[in-house]
Amino acid sequence: MKRFRLGRLCGVISLTVMMAGTAMAQEAVNAGQGAVLRALDKLNAKVDDLTVANGAHASSGRIDVSVRECRYPAGNPAGDAFAYITIREVGIVEPVFSGWMIASSPALNSMNHPRYDVWVLRCTTS
Repeated sequence: MKRFRLGRLCGVISLTVMMAGTAMAQEAVNAGQGAVLRALDKLNAKVDDLTVANGAHASSGRIDVSVRECRYPAGNPAGDAFAYITIREVGIVEPVFSGWMIASSPALNSMNHPRYDVWVLRCTTS
């Protein structure tokens, strides 16, 4: 009986510590007006910088990139931006990529495409 109570107590303490650590690890962020993205066509080495407003889209070659939202650390618009983007290729129904992409770590959640590469540079603030 005592083992069960001790185990339960340890579980509660562990859960409390994990929740406190998660709350402390969160950083305050601001929402940007859109994002600046860089698109690379690996076939012909063409690079395009695309400025895309939240809710809008832009094209580069045979891909269309839309930005749902861009966020950056509070008080630091030049800081580590992260954006939720969706990338579609002309003629293909399913998105090539859909998710959050982080400016400082584009390989963390990257687009896997044989011809194109896209990554976030920063958020726009105006």
